[in-house]
Amino acid sequence: MADLKSTLKRKPEGSLRLGWTTGACATAATKAALTALITGAFPDPVEIRLPRGQMPQFALSVKTLGENQATAGIVKDAGDDPDVTDKATIIATVTPASPNSGIIFKAGKGVGTVTRPGLPLEVGEAAINPVPRRMMSEICKEICDKYSFPQDLIITISVPDGENIALKTWNPRLGILGGISILGTTGIVHPFSCSAWIHSIHSGIDVARAEGASHVLGSTGATSEDAAQAIYHLPDYAILDMGDFVGAVLKYLRHHPIDKLTIAGGFAKLTKLAQGEMDLHSSRSQVDKTYLWTIAKDAGLNQSFKDFIENANTAKEVLDIATKEGIDIATPIALQAKHIAEETLRDAPVAVEIIVTDRKGNILARK
Repeated sequence: MADLKSTLKRKPEGSLRLGWTTGACATAATKAALTALITGAFPDPVEIRLPRGQMPQFALSVKTLGENQATAGIVKDAGDDPDVTDKATIIATVTPASPNSGIIFKAGKGVGTVTRPGLPLEVGEAAINPVPRRMMSEICKEICDKYSFPQDLIITISVPDGENIALKTWNPRLGILGGISILGTTGIVHPFSCSAWIHSIHSGIDVARAEGASHVLGSTGATSEDAAQAIYHLPDYAILDMGDFVGAVLKYLRHHPIDKLTIAGGFAKLTKLAQGEMDLHSSRSQVDKTYLWTIAKDAGLNQSFKDFIENANTAKEVLDIATKEGIDIATPIALQAKHIAEETLRDAPVAVEIIVTDRKGNILARK
């Protein structure tokens, strides 16, 4: 349910500034709103304790005290992480609930609602993940105990423009509709950690399994996804936003299998998988031109091309020269990529298919 979706940007040099999750911001806003509801005054800045003991302070951007309700808002700071929710305003409105209701979480405008099974929340629930719910519940108990106030509350989290922000996330494919998710397990955003992306892959597999999917598609990008979808026309919940994290898909399917996995990608990306790489991002793995020469030679390319291929700038150059010479190197790459994927899955009952495409989406090999 990650709120980070875009091609991963290259990590800048030097030390990076940490940020705060939407869950941490929602917790701080809830603390400020509940305190104001009881005392009539907003703590500003407001301090909270994160799951690992850190005590950050947050400035309030919204303070509204009404009859029997209070609202506080915080502008999220994602630090140096390229998070689409950076600078979004996370707003909490707290009102008393009926006696013995406990704490009730609601999705306000811009926060999504779960519509598909498989996520750690029931269908119909506000997309506020378990750890932020626990953080908010704990802070409410602490404040209510302090002021002898009934612990029966309605907490409504809203995010202005959250519906538009959600279109840049994977929420629609996961069946989270109407806005973003309120996330975070530690409260801290570690720039370029990739954990949000991998979490979304896992959530995507969970949703697909809960929907009874027998076939899922993981692609390295939109072009290869479109090529595979032209064949299969799979529903949204069966399409995994794999990106470069093929290892995250394979390792999770090892323990949470689905009958069939199609991996679709460009020639260069799947060459790296064929080499045994599990992270296909250009900053973390490279195409081995000597390996490509071995593939091309075994496929029948003349020895005279050895130096050219081993010194080529890109995998595309190698593919182009092989194609010009009538040599198919995409098929052996697909076969080896399939072998690596099957090895990574170990004995999991998952049938693997590999689709290799060119940059225009033409299918070069399908195995």
